[in-house]
Amino acid sequence: MRTGRGTGMVWRGRRGERSGKGRAAGSAEVSGTGDAAASWGGVANTGYLSVGTLSVGQRGVQEPAAWPHQVGVVPPAARSFQHRAEADRLRTAVAGGGTAVLSQVLTGMGGVGKTQLAAAYARAAWEDSSQAGGLDVLVWVTAGSRQAVVERYAQAGVELCRADPGDPQTAARTFLAWLAPKARTRRCRWLVVLDDVADPDDLRELWPPASPHGRVLVTTRRWDAALADGRRLVEVGLFTQQEAQAYLTDCLAAHGRTEPAEQIAALATELGRLPLALSQAAAYLADTGETVAAYRDLLADRTTTLADTAPDRLPDDQALPLAAAWSLSIEHADTLRPAGLARPMLHLASLLDANGIPQPVLTSAPARTYLAAQRTTASQGPAAEEEAPEPVPDRDAVLALRALHRLHLIEHTPGTPHQAVRTHQLVQRATRDTLTPHQHQQTAHAAADALLAAWPDIERDTDLATALRANTTALIACAEDALHTPKAHGALFRIGRSLRSAGQVAAVRDHFQRLTSTTTRHLGPDHLDALIARQNFAHCRAQAGDVAGATAAFAELLPTAVRVLGEDHPGTLSIRYNLAHWRGEAGDVAGAAAALAELLPDMVRVLGEDHPDTLSIRYNLAHWRGEAGDVAGAAAAFAELLPTTVRVLGEDHPDTLSALHNLACWRGEAGDAAGAAAALAELLDDRLRVLGKDHPDTLLTHNNLAFWRGEAGDAAGAAAAFAELLDDRLRVLGKDHPDTLTTRHNLARWRGEAGDAGAAAAAFAELLPDMARVLGKDHPTTLATRSRLAHWRGEAGDAGAAAAAFAELLPDMARVLGEDHPWSLIVRHGLTRWRGRVERTDDE
Repeated sequence: MRTGRGTGMVWRGRRGERSGKGRAAGSAEVSGTGDAAASWGGVANTGYLSVGTLSVGQRGVQEPAAWPHQVGVVPPAARSFQHRAEADRLRTAVAGGGTAVLSQVLTGMGGVGKTQLAAAYARAAWEDSSQAGGLDVLVWVTAGSRQAVVERYAQAGVELCRADPGDPQTAARTFLAWLAPKARTRRCRWLVVLDDVADPDDLRELWPPASPHGRVLVTTRRWDAALADGRRLVEVGLFTQQEAQAYLTDCLAAHGRTEPAEQIAALATELGRLPLALSQAAAYLADTGETVAAYRDLLADRTTTLADTAPDRLPDDQALPLAAAWSLSIEHADTLRPAGLARPMLHLASLLDANGIPQPVLTSAPARTYLAAQRTTASQGPAAEEEAPEPVPDRDAVLALRALHRLHLIEHTPGTPHQAVRTHQLVQRATRDTLTPHQHQQTAHAAADALLAAWPDIERDTDLATALRANTTALIACAEDALHTPKAHGALFRIGRSLRSAGQVAAVRDHFQRLTSTTTRHLGPDHLDALIARQNFAHCRAQAGDVAGATAAFAELLPTAVRVLGEDHPGTLSIRYNLAHWRGEAGDVAGAAAALAELLPDMVRVLGEDHPDTLSIRYNLAHWRGEAGDVAGAAAAFAELLPTTVRVLGEDHPDTLSALHNLACWRGEAGDAAGAAAALAELLDDRLRVLGKDHPDTLLTHNNLAFWRGEAGDAAGAAAAFAELLDDRLRVLGKDHPDTLTTRHNLARWRGEAGDAGAAAAAFAELLPDMARVLGKDHPTTLATRSRLAHWRGEAGDAGAAAAAFAELLPDMARVLGEDHPWSLIVRHGLTRWRGRVERTDDE
């Protein structure tokens, strides 16, 4: 009698009769004993048992099994198994009977369903074994180690070709030799599946031989070049959104559950369409009875780990919960050269944007310093903080990325530099769950430092700037608290400046509003970082159109800054400057100039005459004097300041280029429109060279060059230039960006100036709803668009509509900007003009 578990056997019974000469008929030898249990004095063995000259393995030497024959167990189909395109690709390769050497490798990250695809392929081939092109022999190998491969091959050798079970190595070689085609022998159609190969080196000298009748299918998380040598790689990705939703729906239906389709779709997206995550989520929902909405809330809770979302019992004979699905891959990656860097590199990537991390971020000096400090070996943990290790070489950082790529923990595609590193959001979350609070804070600061190191002062490359903002946003989402310890990290302000440079008015306002709240909560209302955040928020409110609210916010902030920082602190001086500036924008031009004139000597005393902020005050003082009516004086002041700016900052400094830009525009305001256009044309070449064609300042110069060409008399040329600029702004900034809307405004105006009043009126009528939607109905630019629409309706011949529109606009303009604001005066003039035209028409 025998009983057993696993692949071992338990033999029980008498040893046998003795011969008349007093010795046993056969001597017994037990070897390779493992986990088995015996009773009644029997021998427990999971290895090989030799009795005299008779060798008995798990089956012992035996006659070859009849065909068709299967060795190993093919995993059963998962519940609600989804047919996928990868299955069709596998079958396509053997169409026509499989007359070529066929070796295919299913490669992909852990949890994408490679084993299930391989099992479905094997079952289909086996079930077709009675048909032409079917199988005679199927061998399924769980290939997690070289020993596991050898043992399964040895079993096949024992069962199919009378191999000696006492010598697994020889039995395995016997099996491989038997697979090789031979003349004048019966043809054998076979399939060997090597599932979950952990290391390509484990298959050295164990690859099945080439045969016109044999197929090999490998599944692996690896992406090594050695696997592709003469083999067809089939990459297994995530479910499609449709497949993911269908899978969840079918799984829940099997338990008598239905959920709203929109909740199913949202959960599929939040789990990144990863089959393993979806199956375990479905099991959790079935076990607990919770709704999908409640499970989504659990996932969204940042205090919840992935382990908290796992079911008590895993579905479909799965071995690992989701949280541990990639642990073996990480361990393997960390052993690859340069050893010990893959894990800390993944820690950094886990806090950044899953959709794409620029490689320069992860190879920057701060990132390489972090890798050096966190590098681990088999014998030691991370380096002590006080050692301050030298950064690892740039090449080692890249090799760490390649190691993670080879194990499908990230996608590393250097050819897409702004999104060179991608990873699944659940891999990121599982990685973050392993970090202690101290490690999390260290990693967050290192990631933030790396972002700053990769962020250029001048954002010539708008795609890079977009990617850096996305990565900073991702970092804030998972490490906001850490980035406020011990103070607000510079990356929190850098993303705001980048949004401002890109002209994303609403986004930068919302960012600094949130930053004001978080810095106040973490650091206190009187902390310098909290005051800086408040100042930025006030500034952004003004840019978004709330000039009066911004002015009030700066006025409220100033006494706090004086109390906390002192009157001469640069932060206090900056608040005074902003308060003066936005008073001018609110219509108090004389008050702005007076306040700046009062501020200038304090700036000189505290910062010095040549400090860039002092020069900025002088430029703005000239500007507001010009706005107050001294146009020639403004132009002269800009011209006088320019040599100092060049000396202090250099010819190509962005502030120097801005000074040249303003000088040209004030020359135009002083009456020299042609000179302004010529100066701006020359400046444009410099801005293209220094900033790039897509930089907001370059596009602004394009805008003003077109404007002054129109003012110099070339209305048609101005309209053509604005039409060209609109294409660039749509491409770079998008249709709803305020600068794009401004370009549409200018294009409409100059089409009217070129003689097509009807087209101008139609363009302004089309623009107005977009202005109101994006900027708000009370934004000054929206009000200016209403004014232009009224004007061009009148010019197109409808004086009554123009007069009515100006009459409706006037109270709104006075309410928002004040009755004495220049724009309110323009509207009053327009109302008078078109009412007069209507009255004259009535008299006639």
